[in-house]
Amino acid sequence: MSKKSDIQQEPEVGFEIVNRVGIVTLNRPRALNALSHEMIVRLTQVFEFCRKEDAVAAIVLRGAGEKAFCAGGDVRAIYDSVPSEAVTESTWLQFFIDEYRLDYAIHHFEKPVIAFMDGIVMGGGMGLAQGAALRVVTERTRMAMPETRIGMLPDVGATYFMGKMPLDVELYAGLTGTTLSGADAVAYELADICVPSAWLRDFMSRLEALSWGPSESAIESLRRAFAAPTAVAADSPLEVHRAQIRQHFGTTGGIQSIVDSLRKDTLTDWSTETLAALTGHSPCMLEVTCRALLRGRGLTLAECFRMELGVVFRTISEGDFLEGVRALMVDKDKQPRWNPATLAEVDGGLVQHFLTSPWRGGLHPLADLGTL
Repeated sequence: MSKKSDIQQEPEVGFEIVNRVGIVTLNRPRALNALSHEMIVRLTQVFEFCRKEDAVAAIVLRGAGEKAFCAGGDVRAIYDSVPSEAVTESTWLQFFIDEYRLDYAIHHFEKPVIAFMDGIVMGGGMGLAQGAALRVVTERTRMAMPETRIGMLPDVGATYFMGKMPLDVELYAGLTGTTLSGADAVAYELADICVPSAWLRDFMSRLEALSWGPSESAIESLRRAFAAPTAVAADSPLEVHRAQIRQHFGTTGGIQSIVDSLRKDTLTDWSTETLAALTGHSPCMLEVTCRALLRGRGLTLAECFRMELGVVFRTISEGDFLEGVRALMVDKDKQPRWNPATLAEVDGGLVQHFLTSPWRGGLHPLADLGTL
């Protein structure tokens, strides 16, 4: 890739260079900028181009439209591909391999990446943004990792980056899939600054006028351009329930101990609603997710990606993923038939099976991650 026009041929990923900054736009607004495999491949190409191009000092990553930065991976497309006789296992697996490699590259990108997380930011959108050097949220940000609702675990590096949060908040957010505000994101280390959404709408003109300070680093110059004169109020809505979150989720005892604790707390609507949310999710993946989040706190980013890929492989090929997507996104009956159906039926051997890599040593598709 050597010409900007080559990149621009892909309509779902827009690209232009403005005052030494590569503007990368996720351009599927009708699908809330959900990531297709083609978009992931194209984004990888764009980032590699920017890495080598001396005229690019930094990258801004944003979503098209008014509703979302990125609502995640195109889960429905993955669902449709898995049972097809014309599609091999390697086809859907390659989606995740390529996605995780892209996310990892952003975490370690040599030039500053700035992510504008305005609107909805879920799943794969979090994977793209959390590796950025400057993570910008707004009062419109609605952030979540809701994968347990469809029989999946929070992936795209979530077992690593969510580990920067306090344990109780990490388990609460990761298990329930609750939605966080921009202020929550800043308070719990999932964002760096919170600015008014309107401030981002004319960022291009400010970028064009930016004079690169001779003694400033690229990230300092960009922070100066994108930090609003008046930040959004920093009060975190999640903090209202923090004492209850700490009481019920501040444990390493597993999902059953969390559920038992919530069942004893019958005095608040919050505990009742939280318990209802958990009991509607995949019992197996709740336990697997709980263990994966705890394990991830002691792993490197590369190790977390390898662990997540193994779990994803197992839940799609033999777990609850297909049933979860069917119930919530295809038939929309909201009556998933989980297997096992209850937490009591999820034994330690099954959980260990999901957390054990399907590949041995160097045969893991991400074996080289972190070694290059």
